[in-house]
Amino acid sequence: MIQQIPVMRICISCRKTYDRKNLLKITKDHKEGIMFHKGMGRSAYICKSRKCYSDSKIKKKLQKALKTSLGPEFIEIFEKEITSYNDYPNKGI
Repeated sequence: MIQQIPVMRICISCRKTYDRKNLLKITKDHKEGIMFHKGMGRSAYICKSRKCYSDSKIKKKLQKALKTSLGPEFIEIFEKEITSYNDYPNKGI
């Protein structure tokens, strides 16, 4: 049986490497717009630690990583999405 190597990605806030399954994926699709957890296109990853997603510069970091401007409605959706993460191992770091 072939062992699968985990796909590693870097958090845009803390710059640490994690398995892709333990990160929140935010994707800018040229047709669909900005999506969470799915889609193909330019993506940014944020670890699920409170320190990273509550970073004061997270909006600017996301805009730079996705190469787009983000409106205030995105921040509201982003905060709702983050609150749904209660069962991750690195929460609260």
